[in-house]
Amino acid sequence: MKQVLGIDTSNYTTSVALLCMETGEIRQAKQLLPVKPGEAGLRQSDAVFHHTKQLPVLLASVAEAISPEALCAIGVSARPRNVEGSYMPCFLTGLGTAQSLHAVCHVPVYETSHQVGHILAALYSAGQLSAVHQPFLAFHISGGTTDLLYCAPDAAQLLRIKQVGGSLDLKAGQAIDRVGLLLGLQFPCGKALEQLACKSYYAVPVRPVVRGTSCCLSGLENQCQKLIQQGTAPEDVAKYCLMTVGETLCGMAQNAKKQYGDLPILYAGGVMSNQLIRPLLQATGTSWFAAPDYACDNAAGVAIYGAWRKEGDILWRS
Repeated sequence: MKQVLGIDTSNYTTSVALLCMETGEIRQAKQLLPVKPGEAGLRQSDAVFHHTKQLPVLLASVAEAISPEALCAIGVSARPRNVEGSYMPCFLTGLGTAQSLHAVCHVPVYETSHQVGHILAALYSAGQLSAVHQPFLAFHISGGTTDLLYCAPDAAQLLRIKQVGGSLDLKAGQAIDRVGLLLGLQFPCGKALEQLACKSYYAVPVRPVVRGTSCCLSGLENQCQKLIQQGTAPEDVAKYCLMTVGETLCGMAQNAKKQYGDLPILYAGGVMSNQLIRPLLQATGTSWFAAPDYACDNAAGVAIYGAWRKEGDILWRS
């Protein structure tokens, strides 16, 4: 059976994935980059260092499932987005590893972007890979992005992605992490903030700032800080933060449908694993959500991209 290896080295997670071409089954291994308590992220030099340490360990964890004669392609995220000038040093770690494997094993390497990987992983886990043949909208919501995207088929890159909206200031994941840190949580704060918010029974009134298909989230941190100073319970502050993010995305989605028609909307990125936000977004129309393990940073999507470049539409052929 043919296999494709995927490698992704983002600013948050080291991840590898092994895809079986015949069955579509994916085996993943990933590890968050370590962040010191109280800090809100990593410098790129530190991210590169940790990827260099973690990637060989993760590759070893899937190596037992790799058949040398079956491995036919390697997919790797080489940049954040498929746009000119898109670059982050952390992706050089995965790219260098993929190129080294190519030199030794003579297996072709197919480069794509971290963003394309997120979207393909989300489509895969939602059972919607055939959507690459039609236009759709997508949100990529994470620590570094709050992007509303128009996605269309592309013969060269599989997907042609155009940003049509997003945050004008703070990103959704940044806002969540900053509020989490104010509440004493460990970065990245998304999961812990969600668990805390689930303890709240307060009907939280929120005031999202939406401007067409764009939004502003810079005030959310200040609002939450004020609530904390007023003695608001931590779980209520957490819920206020997440509901504000959710209602903001709802407003953007509704405005996007007015502009681009009633297209399905895919939700990808780490923030989209949040189970409190999802019900709000489902009310806006046809919605596809990544499974939690495929919403956060992962290498599954770049493995799928490598399979497409190697064999064409084999994974979603009826």
